[in-house]
Amino acid sequence: MRDAFVRALEALAAEDERVFLLTGDLGAGLFDGVEAAAPGRVLNVGVAEQNLVGVAAGLSYAGKRPFAYSIAPFVTSRPNDQIRVDVAIAEAPVVLVGVGGGVAYGYLGPTHHAIEDVALMRALPGMTVVAPADPVEAAEATRALHALDGPAYLRLGKNGEPRLAELPPFALGEAHVLHEGADIALVATGPILGEALAARALLAARGIAASVVHVPTIQPLDAETITAVARATGLVVVLEEHVAVGGLGGAVCEAICDAGVGARVVRLGLPGFAHAIGSRDHLLRTYGLDAEGVARRALEALDLVAA
Repeated sequence: MRDAFVRALEALAAEDERVFLLTGDLGAGLFDGVEAAAPGRVLNVGVAEQNLVGVAAGLSYAGKRPFAYSIAPFVTSRPNDQIRVDVAIAEAPVVLVGVGGGVAYGYLGPTHHAIEDVALMRALPGMTVVAPADPVEAAEATRALHALDGPAYLRLGKNGEPRLAELPPFALGEAHVLHEGADIALVATGPILGEALAARALLAARGIAASVVHVPTIQPLDAETITAVARATGLVVVLEEHVAVGGLGGAVCEAICDAGVGARVVRLGLPGFAHAIGSRDHLLRTYGLDAEGVARRALEALDLVAA
C-alpha cells in the first residue's frame, strides 16, 4: 500500500508542478522516483513533525499541493495543534499521509500504533478522512485527494496488503455494499476489510447471510448507504483497526441515530493501547479482530437480538 501511494504520487508530481512531498526523516530511498520526477520538490524536514505540517501549510498558501508523509501517529497526534490551526481552520489543501494505520507496526509497540488517529482527524471540521483497503484503492485515493480543494488525511496500511478483487473503483464519499445478506451487516474500513470478508464466509458456513460494507471515506460519511443496510438487517457490526471510540463505529452510530433507524450496532475495535508485542496478524488475533473473532462476536450479537 505504501509503495502504491508512492508510485501514484510520482506520476502526479510529474504531471503537476505544484505537487510537493514532505517527510519527517523517513523513507530513505523510498522517494527517489518522486525526486527524479520532481527535482527539488521532495523535502525532508527532519524529526520535526510540527514543522512538517507548518511547512506543508505554508506551501499550500502559496498555491502548491503538498503531501505530508510520516508514520500515522506522528503525522496526526504529535502535530495536532498545527493541523488544527494551520491546515483545518485555514481550509488548506494539505494531504496528511499516515503510514502504518492501526497496528501495522505491531512489533514497535503502542508508540507506533495509530489507534486514535481517525477520531482526531474526524473531529476537525472540513477534514476529509480516507482509509483505503488495498494498494489499488490507495493509488486511486491519492489521485482523488490531489484533486480535492481542502484538507485531508490519507490513512495507509504498510506494505504487503493483498489486492481485494471485490472492490469497485474508489470515489470520495462513497461506501460500497460488496455482498448482500439479510441477517447482519459487517461494516469495515481500511485493510481490515479482508477480515470482514473472511468472517462473512465463516458465517455463511453457519447458515448466516451477512452483508459486507466497505467505507473507504470515513468523513464525509456515506450515511445513505449505512442507514439503508441498517434498515435492511437490523444489526450492524462495525470492524475497525482503531479504538471503538470516535472512529468509524462512532460515525456509523451517529448516522443511524440521526436517521432514526432502529438498529443494533456492535462496535469491534481495540479496547485500548495494544501493549501485546507481535506482528499485526498476532495483534488482530489477540484482540479478537481477525476473521474468527469477528465471526464469533457476530454470532453473539445475533443471539442477543434473537433473545
